[in-house]
Amino acid sequence: MNKMITALILLAATTTAHATPFAKGDAVAGKKIVEQNKCNGCHANMLGGDGSAMYTRADRKIKTPQSLATQITRCSVNLGLTLFPEDEENIGAHLNKNYYKFK
Repeated sequence: MNKMITALILLAATTTAHATPFAKGDAVAGKKIVEQNKCNGCHANMLGGDGSAMYTRADRKIKTPQSLATQITRCSVNLGLTLFPEDEENIGAHLNKNYYKFK
């Protein structure tokens, strides 16, 4: 019985670990949120250009879906945005689809 429970736990963990990042997000809605909140304008102030270099630079700090989700929340809090979790999921879907391409 214990071996069966352990096997089920391992299976669940493996299945969850390989889920598509931001699978519940809507990339189109995420893009609208990014545009409405002028996210790239803030990034442009830091890096110049149109701000998308934040996502494409060679030394980018975001290397996992989890760190992207954390950064989206950090930006939201720092800017005083009132985003719902599903808004952040949508932003993650947009950024992942267009820039990060995490699997």
